[in-house]
Amino acid sequence: MGAQSANPNFPVMGAQAANPNFPVMGAQAASPNMPVMGAQAQAMPMPAGVPSGSFVTPSGGNIVTVPGVEESYVENILRLNRGKMATFYMTYENNREWNAKIFKGIIEAAGRDHIIISDPTTGMRYLLLTLNLDYVTFDEPIAYEYPFQGGVVTSTTPMNSRTPEFAEVNY
Repeated sequence: MGAQSANPNFPVMGAQAANPNFPVMGAQAASPNMPVMGAQAQAMPMPAGVPSGSFVTPSGGNIVTVPGVEESYVENILRLNRGKMATFYMTYENNREWNAKIFKGIIEAAGRDHIIISDPTTGMRYLLLTLNLDYVTFDEPIAYEYPFQGGVVTSTTPMNSRTPEFAEVNY
């Protein structure tokens, strides 16, 4: 691989090393005493995808963190209502052509930052950013599940439920 680095904790990887204590990525090392890791080195395997909210340990493992409090997100509610017709009210700041826009369509998918809907009359599909979402309306009941204090709140949970697990919920 080459000779010893001035600091063995910081190998040089290509280009030029302006400071021998920091790694450089690229083609050549400035000092012949610095090891070069570039085209002649074996490729490092890419780590597997890390789920959102997780982190990678030094050994390369994934640790999935669980939120301390129970959370509900718009994308989860939209996923539960996949296949239903909905109206999406969006605003686009600093847009001179249109500041607010309404999209109506069937929910196909939803992610943390996006929603995919299709217009059944035209077949057009829209990828909407949740950043611009103000609110959503449905012409039918909304499917909803939410873990809360060891139980699950759903669209069928009574509004005046006084069971111990829902006693403090104000619907």
